[in-house]
Amino acid sequence: MRPGLAAKRLVVKVGSAVLAGPSGLDLSVMGEIARQVLALRAEGREVVLVSSGAVAAGMAATGLPRPQDMPLKQALAAIGQPLLMAAWREAFAPTPVAQVLLTAEDLAARERYLNAKATLQALLRLEAVPVINENDTVAFQEIRFGDNDQLSARVAALVEAGLLVLLSDVDALYEEDPKRNPSARPILEVERVEAVLGHAGEGNPLGSGGMRSKLLAAQIAGRVGIPTLLLPGRRPGAVLEALKGAPLGTYFHAKRRYRGERAWLYGLLRPKGELILDAGAVRALKERGASLLPAGIKAVRGRFGRGEAVRLLSEAGEEVGVGLANYAAEEVARILGRKSAEIEALLGYRYTEEVVHRDHLVLKEEP
Repeated sequence: MRPGLAAKRLVVKVGSAVLAGPSGLDLSVMGEIARQVLALRAEGREVVLVSSGAVAAGMAATGLPRPQDMPLKQALAAIGQPLLMAAWREAFAPTPVAQVLLTAEDLAARERYLNAKATLQALLRLEAVPVINENDTVAFQEIRFGDNDQLSARVAALVEAGLLVLLSDVDALYEEDPKRNPSARPILEVERVEAVLGHAGEGNPLGSGGMRSKLLAAQIAGRVGIPTLLLPGRRPGAVLEALKGAPLGTYFHAKRRYRGERAWLYGLLRPKGELILDAGAVRALKERGASLLPAGIKAVRGRFGRGEAVRLLSEAGEEVGVGLANYAAEEVARILGRKSAEIEALLGYRYTEEVVHRDHLVLKEEP
């Protein structure tokens, strides 16, 4: 049973290994993907496209091999991005397409996250096809998603999609590497990504991801309640057939469903700071759904202001969750371990009795 197949809003990610070959972008493949996206729109669905291919297009335009250093990769992305968008514009014509370039920093800042969300919602209302790519030209290692698999999972949470579709150069997740063992069997459905991470293989030379990256994307999406469907990107009609129930690819089931602020919190790559909790506070959060009070905090790490996101860790270093702090780091340092009734005496004022309120907190999934 694949409950996400009827989703009204989808994010479809297509990688360089699907779109490009040694001579550049494959316009016939792009045309077939566009045909399927437009067919889905005709059914009343909304589709956001996450597309790699800028670096591959830049390589083909310049005749250069795949770059090893970041500045050259960024330069080739700058050359290739308009070529990629021109190809998508032609593939979707006369339907308008819209270029949206994002970095991880864009989705880490709450205001920019909400701006990106509003823009994408407006584009869908205008019946344009948003084509999203990581902004390789300005992104540096510390603010990169890692690859577009990761980006697509976070975009799926951003737009509150009902399904994430990953179009790959492999047709499914296999129990063994089918290149080494032609008799290897595909895995049609996965309940828990953690159980199959050992099946990950290496990426295609034209892409930055691999099977492990796709599994991690499915894990990110699944933890905010969005199932993932891995499909053969070069197979004509694969998306339409799979959404009608054909047993194609691998379907990854979702767990819980977070929306809005909680989905944003869960997907944050790098919260501003960390709070170390005692065992009693960890139990209260996990078992009672309680707020975090200053009495349960053992230590503060990092610099953060009031309203910024912090990671909540046990004394053993295990991540318990992520939440919005009601007090800045230096304030928490002065009230940690103390009762809420003492906050005003210690600080001279009191915003709230909770350091992190349960309404602005998400617990991380148990492995």
